[in-house]
Amino acid sequence: MAVTSIDRISKAPGVCGGDACIAGHRIPVWVLVGYQRTGATDADLLTYYPQLTEADLAAAWEYAAAHPDEVEQAIAENEAGDEGEVE
Repeated sequence: MAVTSIDRISKAPGVCGGDACIAGHRIPVWVLVGYQRTGATDADLLTYYPQLTEADLAAAWEYAAAHPDEVEQAIAENEAGDEGEVE
């Protein structure tokens, strides 16, 4: 049985704040998207996170494309931190 992109993403309450993560790892999709936005390549991300595979990254990009509002909200919440949004 082949592993599909959806099988590589997990989302569960109590794990990484309920954010979508790479299955079996506590690496949220929004974190990977954030790195990508700062110029990190897939090769960079595989160096930063050697436990991930190219298929994991492909699944993350697919998930982010399918759920852009969710990913944007998670990034915004992280940037806001405990003090709220930065003005």
